[in-house]
Amino acid sequence: MSGWENFSGSYRAGEVSFLLRRLPQQGFVDVAEKEALIQSGRRHYSQMLSPESTPSERYMRLFDEACRANNARMARDCLRLAQLIAARPQHRLALVSLARAGTPVGVVVARLLRELFGRDVAHYSVSIVRDRGIDAAALRHILAHGHQADSIVFLDGWTGKGVIARELASSVEVFNVRHGTHIDAGLHVLSDLAGAAACAASCDDYLIPSSILNATVSGLVSRTVMSEDMRADDFHGCVFYEQFADADRSQSFADELVVSALSLAWTQSGTLSRVEPIDAAAARERSQTYIGQAMRRYGVADVNLVKPGIGEATRVLLRRVPRLVVLRDPGAAEVAHLAVLAEEKQVPVEIDPDLPYHAISLIRSASDG
Repeated sequence: MSGWENFSGSYRAGEVSFLLRRLPQQGFVDVAEKEALIQSGRRHYSQMLSPESTPSERYMRLFDEACRANNARMARDCLRLAQLIAARPQHRLALVSLARAGTPVGVVVARLLRELFGRDVAHYSVSIVRDRGIDAAALRHILAHGHQADSIVFLDGWTGKGVIARELASSVEVFNVRHGTHIDAGLHVLSDLAGAAACAASCDDYLIPSSILNATVSGLVSRTVMSEDMRADDFHGCVFYEQFADADRSQSFADELVVSALSLAWTQSGTLSRVEPIDAAAARERSQTYIGQAMRRYGVADVNLVKPGIGEATRVLLRRVPRLVVLRDPGAAEVAHLAVLAEEKQVPVEIDPDLPYHAISLIRSASDG
């Protein structure tokens, strides 16, 4: 675990411990070059980072509008997750958010578990990589620091196709076999579009405000990376963008959500409202049906090039090479930021009123030239 230090990014100490190695800000790969390397199979996406920049003033105005419109719903869903997790019998919990979309959710849920339910909660943020699995060194660290296997709860922001939920399940199973542990690999999310999570507050494709920013809402931490010099006991790495401090919203965003969730926590009768179960089977069927239709309609051979839902569509525009954005309603407030990004990056936009989500993005195939 060389190169690691107990750091909380731009969050207050105690809000989160990023179990990540801080790497130097060098060796960045241009987005177009990165896409070509990924799709050719010459390098895995986890081995490369493209540089980030601070959002434009125009884009930040859209983020502020998204917060005004959707923070109450996100706070409610964080509260629902906290209620569901609080039903577990363990008093001491280890929340493990998946860096980095899960980090803001973990910060809020951990605070709610402490302040509403009186739980002893530690919050860690760790890396998981498609086709590579969860950071096993980070899990070993958590267990070595006094946490029982059955106290670990995994959190993320949302699911698009369920890829990360399945990656988590398979890699934790391998970890359990190798280490003789019984960690529950169930993933807890705000919005489960794929019906793949163990626990979700919603199956709706709504605008989660933190989904439309990168480092500046996630503790100034980059997407995680598996550097080529990693040893067996090293954590996955990240870049810490401390130069973005003036544009950072990470702590203030989480604080606002906590305040909103606390105000929602008690009904007039003084009891917490009941959490209703979601229809995961319906979400799963909707996801599988649409993905198949989209691949046929747009001539896509690789399912990894189809990204459904607002969160995934936004990620494509922020850090991949997009081929197309499809919107259900171009006038909807939920997709205003996507329209801006598409305009800035000169990405074509198609309208499909029958789309089962607010938006999808297609990644450009390397074979398209």
